[in-house]
Amino acid sequence: MLRALAVDDERPSLEELLYLLTADPRISSAEGAGDATEALRRINRALECGPDGPEAIDVVFLDIQMPGLDGLDLARLLGGFAQPPLVVFVTAHEDFAVQAFDLKAVDYVLKPVRKERLAEAVRRAAEQRGTTPSPRIPVHEPDPDHMPVELGGVTRFVPVDEITHAEAQGDYARLHTDRGSHLVRIPLSTLEERWRSRGFVRIHRRHLVALRHIGELRLDAGTVSVIVGSEELQVSRRHARELRDLLMRRTTN
Repeated sequence: MLRALAVDDERPSLEELLYLLTADPRISSAEGAGDATEALRRINRALECGPDGPEAIDVVFLDIQMPGLDGLDLARLLGGFAQPPLVVFVTAHEDFAVQAFDLKAVDYVLKPVRKERLAEAVRRAAEQRGTTPSPRIPVHEPDPDHMPVELGGVTRFVPVDEITHAEAQGDYARLHTDRGSHLVRIPLSTLEERWRSRGFVRIHRRHLVALRHIGELRLDAGTVSVIVGSEELQVSRRHARELRDLLMRRTTN
């Protein structure tokens, strides 16, 4: 059972988060704080009483954009403690996901918060804390032709054939299409293995590109790059020969 602290400066969001947390059977207690300074005082009391004390906190569900000390600042401070609580970021902005990963966050949940998505964050926290999680609901095998992405609390399914390239951002990947980009919590190496048979090729440690969307291959003073949509992406030396061979084979078939 997890003891949780929810932190959000917007009262309606805080109350909704606390409601969802208390409804989860893996949460034994949940209390709220209206800003990061109040949360820090509460966490200090928890750390003083020890992990088995009556005021202990196992996981903090933390908003990012708050006046004064923001959520990222608080997470950095917690990282300096010997036995800090786990952190799950709960925010309306996807732009801070890479920083959250660098701060060893358990999860990154986008607002408006869906019950199922929050339950997954609680499950991850329970696993890291070594508690016994509730039985998981069976999950169907992912659709190989579509990639689920979260946008404004809604899950959408982007056709893989529309993805021009993917960019590594820590433990996340940013998927690019002609209509925009989406951040997903999947390492680029996983996508590389999953999509190899669909014509995606690694051209750099940071980029995975769909061969069908490469418009040009450019050679300039020993450097190689490709044009994908309106972007020019550098090809590393170790991947240049393989890429040229694949493109030549594709044009001759």
